Amino acid sequence: MADSSVNPLRTDAGRDPYDRGISDLVGELSTCSEGFRVRWAKHNVRLHYTGTKRFHHPVVGDIEVGYETMPLPADPGLVLTIYSPEPASPSADAITLLATWAATNLGSPTPDQALPNQP
Repeated sequence: MADSSVNPLRTDAGRDPYDRGISDLVGELSTCSEGFRVRWAKHNVRLHYTGTKRFHHPVVGDIEVGYETMPLPADPGLVLTIYSPEPASPSADAITLLATWAATNLGSPTPDQALPNQP
C-alpha cells in the first residue's frame, strides 16, 4: 500500500518539479518517515492504470477493491480512478455495511474517537 502511494507522488513531482506544495510535502514526509525515504529513493514512477488495492477500515475490517484509472483529456495531468469490489464478495458486503454504518452514525465519533483518553 505504501508503495502505491509514494509512486504516484513521485510521478506528480516529475510532472511539475517546481510545485512548492509537492516539494514541501516530500520534505516533511522525508524527515518524518524512514519508510518514505526508502520508497522515495527507489525513483519508481510507473503508472498503474488497473489493479487491486487493499484497505483496512476500523469499523468493517479489510476491504479489497479493483480499480481502473482513466486520464481526463480535457484536463491534462488529471485522472479519474474508479474503485469497485467484486460483486457478492466479503469486500462488497463490508462496503455495504460501511455505507449503512456511515448513514446511521453521521456526526457520531468513530470507534477510535469514542474511546476515553487514557493518561
